[in-house]
Amino acid sequence: MAAKKTKKTAKPVKKAAAKPAAKRTMKTRKPNAAFMKPMTPSATLGFVVGNNPLPRTEVTKKLWAYIKKNGLQDQAERRYIKADDKLKAVFGGKERVSMFEMTKLVSKHLS
Repeated sequence: MAAKKTKKTAKPVKKAAAKPAAKRTMKTRKPNAAFMKPMTPSATLGFVVGNNPLPRTEVTKKLWAYIKKNGLQDQAERRYIKADDKLKAVFGGKERVSMFEMTKLVSKHLS
């Protein structure tokens, strides 16, 4: 027996009306309050970024400025940081750390 072929009718799909571009408002992005809270660096981290309370974002910026100024980023594998005497104390005695591990180690020196 051959099956009957039936013709199905498609239901009309309602489309949402597009909003005019002029009426759309862009929400400004608010920074996370936890990142903007001033933190006091330890004495060892203070040699690199200063002893004044800074938000975590500023600590990271100052740390990267120090790394680039002294040429401590590994040229072969750029995600690694080679520690000098000041950074070895911050990195727990390690000579080479990845930039992801660096943020973890630096957070131990903030209170």
